[in-house]
Parts: sequence; structure tokens; C-alpha cells
Amino acid sequence: MGHGPRRGDGVHPGLSRSTAAAIELLGSSFGGIVVSDRFSAYNHLPSQQRQLCWAHLIRDLNAIAERPGASAEFGAELLDLQRQLFDHWHRYKDGTINWPGLQQRCQPIRQAFVATLQRVVELGVQRGERTPWAKTVRTCQQILQVADALWTLLETCGIEPTNIAAERALRQSVIQRKISHGVKSRQGAICRSRLLTVTTSLRQQGRDVWQSQEQAWIVHHHGGVMPSLLPDP
Repeated sequence: MGHGPRRGDGVHPGLSRSTAAAIELLGSSFGGIVVSDRFSAYNHLPSQQRQLCWAHLIRDLNAIAERPGASAEFGAELLDLQRQLFDHWHRYKDGTINWPGLQQRCQPIRQAFVATLQRVVELGVQRGERTPWAKTVRTCQQILQVADALWTLLETCGIEPTNIAAERALRQSVIQRKISHGVKSRQGAICRSRLLTVTTSLRQQGRDVWQSQEQAWIVHHHGGVMPSLLPDP
């Protein structure tokens, strides 16, 4: 595949959330970039093929900022850097600054963000400590381990900082899974994933799902050209 973004939360409701399932979903020769949360199934990907979702990260930063003492101070500092990043990102998206300008303005933010995480980790905690501060340190350690993947958006043009669009596309699937408790067989998973792929693709293009499915049914039984899921050029 090319180097365009690929959402890490695709509409494939497989029977497993393991690394092996992620590799099967993406393909062994996947060459794109996955925008995902910090779920470990994607850890097999090199950082240059992964963009960590900042929307998920902001939740962790807010949790840090809401804790007492030093956690609140560090959390506020990290959230301020995040806001600066998104201010520049929105200016880039509306055309106020160009791609090199975005990279230049965000480089100091990147350095300060990583340095702040490192300061928290260096302060450390005692083994087995279960205080709010210990939670903060462990969260910062986890983020540091994959920190390079936070900044792929500054290294590859066209990568979004969040996977919110993919989350919205998945909402219907998640609701259905909660109601029906998922599927119990591989055939059921394949059938459901294909139906969700079709309906989600059509809805995102503003196309009538039932009309498209009716056309596909007619073509299947009477011959003709199967309607494409791709948007009209």
C-alpha cells in the first residue's frame, strides 16, 4: 500500500484483539501508517508507521492533571503543550501556515513535551507504590516508550493527529456488538465485517444504503456491473 493514513480501528470485528489479528487485518506487507491508541496489538509496527491518537492521550493527561500535588503541575504543563500543538495544527489546516511552518513551530513543543515526560519518570516511585503519583509516573513511562509515534504527523504530510473519524465510523458497529454480544464464528465475523464495510463506506459518502444494496442484489442475480463502494471520481 501507499503511505497514506490508515485507521487503526477498522471495521473488522474479528474474534481476537491480539497482535496476530492486527497483522492479519493489516497484511504482512502493510506500508501505510496506522492512527491508533496505545493498544499493544500495534506495537509490532515501527514508530514511523504509527501515529498515536492525541484524543486518547488527552484523556490520560487530564487524569494526571486532576491528581493532587506534583501530578497536577506536570499534567497542566503537558496539557498546555498539547494545546499549543493543536493551535498550530488548526492554523495549518485552515491554510494560515504551511507544512514547513507547522514543522518548525511544533519542534520546540515536541522537545518540551518529551522532556516533561522524562522529568516525571526520573523523579520515580518506590517499588510497589500505589499512590496517585505512582499512577502518573507509570503513565508517563508508557507514553515515553512509544513517544516517537506521537509525532509522525510532523514527519509525514497528511497524517491526522487523532482517529476520531474512525471512531465515529465504528460507533454503529460497537453498539451492535454490545447489544448482540458479538459473533461466535469466523464465518459470522467475515459476514458482519463485510456488511459493516459496505454500509459504513456508503454512509460516509452520503449514498443510500438500501438503494445500493438493492442494486447489488439485482446485479448478482441478473448480471451486470456490480456497483462500486468507491466514490465517483
